Amino acid sequence: MHGNMMDSSLLIIDLLNHGRQRYPEQHVISRRLEGDIHRSNYLEIWQRSAQLAHALEELGVKAGDCIATLAWNTHRHMELYYAVSGLGAVLHTVNPRLFSEQIEYVINHAEDSYVFVDLSFVALLEPLAERLKTVKGFVVMTDLAHMPDTTLEPVFCFEDMVQDQPTAFNWPRFDENTAAALCYTSGTTGNPKGVLYSHRAMVLHAQASASRELLDLTPDTVLLPMVAMYHAGAWGAPYAAPLSGCKLVLPGSGMDGKSMAELIASENVTVGLGVPTIWLTLHNYWADAGVTESSLTRVCVGGAASPLGMVKLYQERYGIYWQPIWGMTETGPLATSLPPSPAVMQLPLEQRYQKQTTAGQAAFGVEMAIFDADDNPLPHDGETSGELRVRGPWICSQYYKNPDLSAFPNGWLATGDIAVIDAQGYMRVVDRKKDVIKSGGEWISSLEIESIVSQHPDVNECTVIGAKHPKWDERPVLIVVCNRGVRVEANEIVVFLDGKIARWWMPDHILFVESLPKTGTGKVLKNELREQYGNILISAAQG
Repeated sequence: MHGNMMDSSLLIIDLLNHGRQRYPEQHVISRRLEGDIHRSNYLEIWQRSAQLAHALEELGVKAGDCIATLAWNTHRHMELYYAVSGLGAVLHTVNPRLFSEQIEYVINHAEDSYVFVDLSFVALLEPLAERLKTVKGFVVMTDLAHMPDTTLEPVFCFEDMVQDQPTAFNWPRFDENTAAALCYTSGTTGNPKGVLYSHRAMVLHAQASASRELLDLTPDTVLLPMVAMYHAGAWGAPYAAPLSGCKLVLPGSGMDGKSMAELIASENVTVGLGVPTIWLTLHNYWADAGVTESSLTRVCVGGAASPLGMVKLYQERYGIYWQPIWGMTETGPLATSLPPSPAVMQLPLEQRYQKQTTAGQAAFGVEMAIFDADDNPLPHDGETSGELRVRGPWICSQYYKNPDLSAFPNGWLATGDIAVIDAQGYMRVVDRKKDVIKSGGEWISSLEIESIVSQHPDVNECTVIGAKHPKWDERPVLIVVCNRGVRVEANEIVVFLDGKIARWWMPDHILFVESLPKTGTGKVLKNELREQYGNILISAAQG
């Protein structure tokens, strides 16, 4: 027997519709690449999204088409979030920090029909344009006065496209399981993998994100997402903000301490989102400027483990609560958090700090468990560690156009994290299953660097480990065994790698050794190398 309820689809456009109806004058502030601060509100974002939808239809965009963006956190990018998905098309946010071959790969793999590009990424796209097989045109996200001289063709101007369009659009209704957005992982080995989100998943994720269990957003919140809208959807901020009615402050490309501090002060930001290195950057600026007070009350921190020193620093110097969160591109991305509930805030400080270095507890809808190597579930006793697996309505069930289901055993997503979970559901990540290097909240593939370096004519074998870094959490250290009788300088390796990997993947240190420790089956013992060299960058920084 079914209930007698209406079957109403959960669609992304309804989030913005709610925001413009209930909170029409709530501010959306955007630092644009033209250099100005743009002031808008949810009603205007709604109207411009309608204008953009009309422009997309004139370009011939249809339901199911993939539309790529290479863009920062701005009101124009937010308008694309709604206009593209609202049409029934798919928004593909491309990470410009991928190296050029991967950008080319993901655009071709997604079969994007148009690419919307910010001014700062036009030059990045120009050398690839002829190899983008399905792209029909490029839209530069600026006005006519700032249009660059570019080899991209055909090329359109964003503001010119939308300015004369109607401010109302008859948004279609369709099945809530329709694809809405596409985001590729950074890729631990091989090519990046696509995560294809549905409307239903994103609406449920937005409701969870706005709730007290995750980001706790209200109309009194002033939210600053310092995680890029090209990286895991800015952790869902463009969706959760209009749903909750909070003020949204978009930093554009201003990821430096000075730019952050200016927006926080001028807009009275209360909640920030970002990886630990972002908040270290802000602290360094504040420390130099002598700042000890701020409107910020919380920083919600994910992408890397929360260091105890930063938890204490933000509380004791600035009175700001460091709120850990955990998730991945495959999990919507937010799955767990530790908001400042009364129970948490009543704990003695040292106990609270320890809680704040965990990933917190799972939100409603997310189920977590840990498993051993034989797929047996392990106890949640706070001590036993195993591979973390998750499942729920906004958790990926398969990678886009990829039949390999090895990462999805028995209906779970195998995260690749090794974790412990205690009896109260607090989860702590203790290690990575694979030897991926997490730098500034994004992943660097050790295997890919090794594969390229091994092609150097004077290299016999090599390996890459993640070493602790005072700013970026981890950075790659390359360890090389040269061919017998050959001497290679570190700079030669750097030159060899230049252009073959993203610049931010470049190893921070290169060591030359006689041999690498190995198991009986010939695998390099990276654990031994991490024990030996894991603090080499910390030692170098200290002296």
